[in-house]
Amino acid sequence: MKLVFAGTPEAAVPSLKALLASHHEVAAVATRPDARAGRGRRLAPSPVAQVAEEAGVEVLKPEKASDPEFLDRLRSIGPDCCPVVAYGALLRQEALDIPQHGWVNLHFSLLPQWRGAAPVQHAVLHGDDLTGAATFRIEPELDSGPVFGTVVEPIGPRDTSGDLLARLAESGADLLLRTLDGIEAGELAPRPQGRDGASVAPKLAPADAEVDFTAPAMRIDRLIRACTPSPGAWSTFRGERLKFGPVRPVTDADALPPGRLGVTKDRVFAGTATHPVELGEVQPQGKRSMAAVEWARGVRPTDDDVLGAT
Repeated sequence: MKLVFAGTPEAAVPSLKALLASHHEVAAVATRPDARAGRGRRLAPSPVAQVAEEAGVEVLKPEKASDPEFLDRLRSIGPDCCPVVAYGALLRQEALDIPQHGWVNLHFSLLPQWRGAAPVQHAVLHGDDLTGAATFRIEPELDSGPVFGTVVEPIGPRDTSGDLLARLAESGADLLLRTLDGIEAGELAPRPQGRDGASVAPKLAPADAEVDFTAPAMRIDRLIRACTPSPGAWSTFRGERLKFGPVRPVTDADALPPGRLGVTKDRVFAGTATHPVELGEVQPQGKRSMAAVEWARGVRPTDDDVLGAT
């Protein structure tokens, strides 16, 4: 089939590469406009755009997927189907009507669970044991279209959102390719989503990633893993923001009041509402990421220092 692939972040790259290596024709790629990134805040193309440009594929970067110029170009290409992976723009009916077989989205959850922008983060945050990926035909309502197929992925006890998304991006790429093959062969029809178990996964903002050390250790552990690498979990120390890498709930450390730090020769603990958590990597405001022990050696916490204190 002739395809126009739509995607933007690194998680979409395995799918694009799988399609480029397949017998399908990737006639063009749609992605979000260049964005500022890095310390220099220079404009840079998306990961998907970079792969497409290296492959010599036409790259379309509309501000909105409803832009007339984009829709006209899409019509002139005449794709049979438009596979989508984390594109990041709203697709209106005018765009959905163009390809014969519609727009087929690879979503990183087992729909109808965790519809929305951050399914992987919410699966980790809520302590799910299993998640997966699903391919479905896009309809105007959020992630509600009929499902072609799924793959299942267990969530490990130490998985971060980044770990889980990397695995789903690979297994999902295979699912997307098999879905398109089935559509082309006329052997695959989507089935309507059930209503039972439907849940919504809105994007996590930096404010959602603030760690409350008066919460139980398990909740803190899940929040930090869910927000790793993005948007990045944080609290404050001596009035400045301190970011956290994954922590580990422990039972072999002395009890500490919530937010109070305990430092030994080679470990740093923080008190919670239950048992302490052991800190891993931390990143002080305006500085590089470092081991918590190295950080504590420099700041020398006292009994008056409490994480999250204003």
